[in-house]
Amino acid sequence: MDLQSAQAIAHGLQFIGAGLATLGMIGAGIGLGILFGNYYVGAMRNPSAAKEQQTNLFIGMALTEALGIFSFVVALLVLFGH
Repeated sequence: MDLQSAQAIAHGLQFIGAGLATLGMIGAGIGLGILFGNYYVGAMRNPSAAKEQQTNLFIGMALTEALGIFSFVVALLVLFGH
């Protein structure tokens, strides 16, 4: 195998690695669905306590989104970092 074909393979594997790194965004989407779904069910069962739990909902949302953005940044670093 010559140097040019080895570099082409490494470049292709770099794209595969970046794609795999974005799988964390799928987890963030699933986490948000579970988070808001459970909040909705809890708010329907006990509407008086929904306002008290709204702060926890937004904190959980922010942390989940931060993990999704972190996985996107890692994918960009894999793709464009040298």
